[in-house]
Amino acid sequence: MVISPTTLFTGQQLIWLPACPSTNSEAQQLLRENRASEGCTVITDDQFAGRGQRGNQWLAAPGENLTLSIVWLPTFLEASQQFLLSQAVALGAYDWAAALLQPAGELKLKWPNDVYFGTQKLGGILIENSLNGAKIQSSIVGIGLNVNQRHFAVPTATSLGMLTGRYFQRELLAARLLEYLERRYLQLRAGQVSQLRRDYLAALYRYQETHDYEVAGRRVRGQIVGVEPDGRLAVAINGQVERFGLQEIKYV
Repeated sequence: MVISPTTLFTGQQLIWLPACPSTNSEAQQLLRENRASEGCTVITDDQFAGRGQRGNQWLAAPGENLTLSIVWLPTFLEASQQFLLSQAVALGAYDWAAALLQPAGELKLKWPNDVYFGTQKLGGILIENSLNGAKIQSSIVGIGLNVNQRHFAVPTATSLGMLTGRYFQRELLAARLLEYLERRYLQLRAGQVSQLRRDYLAALYRYQETHDYEVAGRRVRGQIVGVEPDGRLAVAINGQVERFGLQEIKYV
């Protein structure tokens, strides 16, 4: 796969693998061996043991989607600011999809960083950070986005091809994705945190809407009212704002 993104560093060192268990694992290995410069991108046609959020497996049909991992070195971030990176990455993926889906009104970011169209998942993100004391030392940004796949094992998944009826050249889409991601990363590096938070809330799935959720095994009615700086989801339930980590609340 030949990709030529117009970026400062993201994707300028590009490693394409016909198949691999996990692009995140491959990127981590390169980092450990000091063979990855910042922006090093590992991309594959066939990831057969990809990891997702909550310990789930990320499944993608070979040769039909985008599956890649980027090495970034956000040493300017405190360990307590990890969710800022998650927001920046999610917004980069959102910007990319919004440019391809017109109108993009149903395109949303489902907390913490899944890309949704309506009630169906278009892509997922898994970021694995290494810390050095109170600072982030390095980040492996894993991204899976459904592009041309038309058949999924679950009805809650969708792709650009299904939504538009088009077939996409993945090389072009990969280059544009890296550009959008780097743009948001540079925004974060420049300290434009308030703008990132505003844009994230504007794109947030179910934001300020009333829906059912499952908390501690019981169904509750609540409204997402924000996201804390540490990444916890703030939900108003029975007049009280409660805050939840990744494993503590389920969408119904």
